[in-house]
Amino acid sequence: MDLKSALKKYFGFNSFKGEQEAIIQSVLDGKDTFVIMPTGGGKSLCYQLPALLLEGTAIIISPLIALMKNQVDSIRGYSEQDHVAHFLNSSLNKAEQERVKSDLSAAKTKLLYVAPETLTKEETIAFFKAIKISFVAVDEAHCISEWGHDFRPEYRRIKQMIKGIDSEIPIMALTATATPKVQGDIQKNLGMNDADVYKASFNRPNLFYEVRPKVDPIKQLIRFIKEREGKSGIIYCLSRKKVEEIAETLVVNGIKALPYHAGFDAATRARNQDMFLNEDVDVIVATIAFGMGIDKPDVRFVIHNDMPKSLEGYYQETGRGGRDGGEGHCLAFYDYKDIEKLEKFMQGKPVAEQEVGRQLLEEVVAYAETAVSRRKFLLHYFGEEFDEENGDGAKMDDNAINPRPREEGMNDVLLVLKMVDEIKQTAKAKYLIKILLGKKDSEVQSYNHHNLSGFGKGKAKSDKYWMAVIRQVTVSKLLRKDIESYGVLKLTDEGHAFIENPRSFIIVLDHDYEARAEDDSIILNAKASGGVADETLYKLLKELTREIAKEKGVPPFAVFQEPSLMDMALQYPITIEELTNIQGVGHGKASKYGEHIVALIAEYVEENEIERPQDIVVKSVVNKSGTKVYIIQSIDRKRPLADIARAKGLTMEDVLSEIEGIVDSGTRVNLDYYINENIDEDKQDELFDYFQEDSETGSIEEALKEFEGDDYTEEEIRLMRIKFMSEMAN
Repeated sequence: MDLKSALKKYFGFNSFKGEQEAIIQSVLDGKDTFVIMPTGGGKSLCYQLPALLLEGTAIIISPLIALMKNQVDSIRGYSEQDHVAHFLNSSLNKAEQERVKSDLSAAKTKLLYVAPETLTKEETIAFFKAIKISFVAVDEAHCISEWGHDFRPEYRRIKQMIKGIDSEIPIMALTATATPKVQGDIQKNLGMNDADVYKASFNRPNLFYEVRPKVDPIKQLIRFIKEREGKSGIIYCLSRKKVEEIAETLVVNGIKALPYHAGFDAATRARNQDMFLNEDVDVIVATIAFGMGIDKPDVRFVIHNDMPKSLEGYYQETGRGGRDGGEGHCLAFYDYKDIEKLEKFMQGKPVAEQEVGRQLLEEVVAYAETAVSRRKFLLHYFGEEFDEENGDGAKMDDNAINPRPREEGMNDVLLVLKMVDEIKQTAKAKYLIKILLGKKDSEVQSYNHHNLSGFGKGKAKSDKYWMAVIRQVTVSKLLRKDIESYGVLKLTDEGHAFIENPRSFIIVLDHDYEARAEDDSIILNAKASGGVADETLYKLLKELTREIAKEKGVPPFAVFQEPSLMDMALQYPITIEELTNIQGVGHGKASKYGEHIVALIAEYVEENEIERPQDIVVKSVVNKSGTKVYIIQSIDRKRPLADIARAKGLTMEDVLSEIEGIVDSGTRVNLDYYINENIDEDKQDELFDYFQEDSETGSIEEALKEFEGDDYTEEEIRLMRIKFMSEMAN
């Protein structure tokens, strides 16, 4: 029987996809075979069909115990006998395990799914020695590599286990994501350097990639989902707590959503997953524990509420969108503070593991902040070229449809390349930028690098600009990052050639999400977000806010802050009650300053016949106010902030953020008991005067820059801002 006939007989398909036929032939020929194929490309068939055709049993090693039953049921669906496929893992009782082993001994079973932990048992190895094994397939093979996004130490021992059974057994490795480094790691660890390698393109042309600043993400989420009513989507979060919070908030805002994370029992996880698959709910909010092996073809959007720990993880998660070739919108919210949190989580781990983790995070930051085509950037990361003008999927990301400013950068590229050469290709990007900016710190002086000819030659431009240059020079292959030394920059042959014969090189300026401009503090653009603030109304509100501030003798930000004004110009609140739904406006602030504001908006709405988008008012989850009430009551009782934090399972930073939210919304709190004990009187006076006289926006970031180098902690600044807002604004 030829392969196409076998495909038709066993699976009902008339033709193979991509390189499936060549891969299957390689396995049938008894060769080691390595398959790198994106999600939805048809990896499973590459081991299922040869397993059915070859004599003996194929062992499929998979880390996903929860999904083995689904995979086995799927195979059994194509066969008349259940014994054609089994799984063997800790979820089976003794009698069930004996039944599986009986079918294996009788040579009835063609595919056996096992977890790597199962292979560590000596009795299992001894049993496998006694049966005919056709080949071993290692699924999710990226788990072998510490550079992969889902490293599992037990995967490193697979080769040793296979040798324990029979060193001549052919090995197949399969993964949906593998950078060149991870690919090499897998082959080396499994001892399959001579394997036939099949690498499908990582390009998913139907997916649209977008990154937005993480400003009021809940409101952006609700608006985004409501614009796609009835469509299926996944929202990924890094913490279980955030998963549950967002799912609850979506539900109270009329969106059919469910949470999913590993903290739920198996029955709850299975129920929520099935409800999503059966379209009883539209949105699943999940940690990365969700989605592995989910075969839902019509997921129309994948949202990352938090940036993931690696670009491989991001690629695999976004790959769950649009698997049917239809629309798939991949939206990620980016805030560098989230990256800093992830870096903190790595503290205490072995140094080498921390270095790997940091470099993977640096690639995530580079992706978020880059201004080049995101598709081009992603594909370069996986070692693939992409023509951003004419390639399949060109103009399908936010950077491509809203290009950033460009400028000629030949001389700056030359400066970077020469500096890499001058320091003998020994530095990472951040250190190189330090030299370009002329920062003479102890590290630079210890290497005598302040005496280099290029030291300080780039100080006319910012560190962010130089990071953009280095990223784009790397994507253009004039430099490469040496993975083995955790990202040290090395010149390529093309880089050496550029130094010899410089040519035009256009630099695209990176996004600067920290310096969010007024006009994109809430919305990036109409196409990406479905709405923009009314500029005319915004200017009128800003002017009125200045007048109110002057009358009350406080700075304008103490009346209403910029994000609140932007939100008013988007939602058009015309009553005091509606005003309390605006970001950063509570009942106190609405009552104190709102009368003239809502009157102005009502008049403006009537004159311009504006239809107000009331469907995007975000309702809060009721129990969220419980924490705020507890904090207010505890402050009234003069409890130490550390005690409040402990009682609610919060960090000190969380408590300060909650209090800031309380006072920014117009509620007064009196922290004098805590401030007087922890901050000198002179410091209090200076910080209070700063917010009263000198601060333009009232932001913490602005204050930190103002007092940089002075003896003020961030906590002191935040506490005094709270005191100022309570006394002067509320």
